Amino acid sequence: MGFDKYMDEDILNKFEFYNYGHALEILHDAFEEEWKELQDCFRRLKLTLADIKKAGGNESPIPKKFDEILYPYGWREIRISGDLIVKKYPRQTVQRRGRFAEKPFETETIEGYIDGHNIDFLKNRVAFDLEWNSKDQTFDRDLLAMRTYFDCGLIDVGVIVTRAEELNEIFKQEKDENGQLLIKKYGASTTWMGKLIYRLDSRRNGGCPILAVGIRKECIEGYGRLNKYYNKLTAVYGREEI
Repeated sequence: MGFDKYMDEDILNKFEFYNYGHALEILHDAFEEEWKELQDCFRRLKLTLADIKKAGGNESPIPKKFDEILYPYGWREIRISGDLIVKKYPRQTVQRRGRFAEKPFETETIEGYIDGHNIDFLKNRVAFDLEWNSKDQTFDRDLLAMRTYFDCGLIDVGVIVTRAEELNEIFKQEKDENGQLLIKKYGASTTWMGKLIYRLDSRRNGGCPILAVGIRKECIEGYGRLNKYYNKLTAVYGREEI
């Protein structure tokens, strides 16, 4: 699929994309404003080694970088809950093919039938989640939330951003403040694209279209294509600065 029809080259250089259920086409054609805002977020995202060396959870500065860009556009974290109301309608006659009554003879409410489904960002009918470094089971929670929103008619498409596999090349080189290689923190059982793709391939998103976005090395300062080009030049010319 030619993604260049839907976004500029600079974004394609920074991220990898996997399109499920025509999510990208839906974003581009039906949610032009929201898609432009997400692209602006992708374009402006810049991470440093200090960012990726920070502890996870609430201490990580990376989710805050998304907050700073998307919140001014009106994207907000959302949690939904809902009760299921079951109505039982009897037939008007004892005959097998009699018409059903207009009013139910019994109504039952199952409280909390839908509950605890959180989405990091929601605007209009587009859901957006970021998973930088959580346990990989978090993807199951995210996909269940998005398919629940979709099944309830609350969203039309979802976007999930996580780490591309190529970031492991950085994690295997760089160490944290305690002198431990970062790969120990960003292990195989955490949230990265490989753990998301097989869940999407097995349709755990249900019918909800999902655009999976992987953060590549180009987003990390000092590790993009320009840095490689600079290193080649310095190797050729034997100088520290060009």
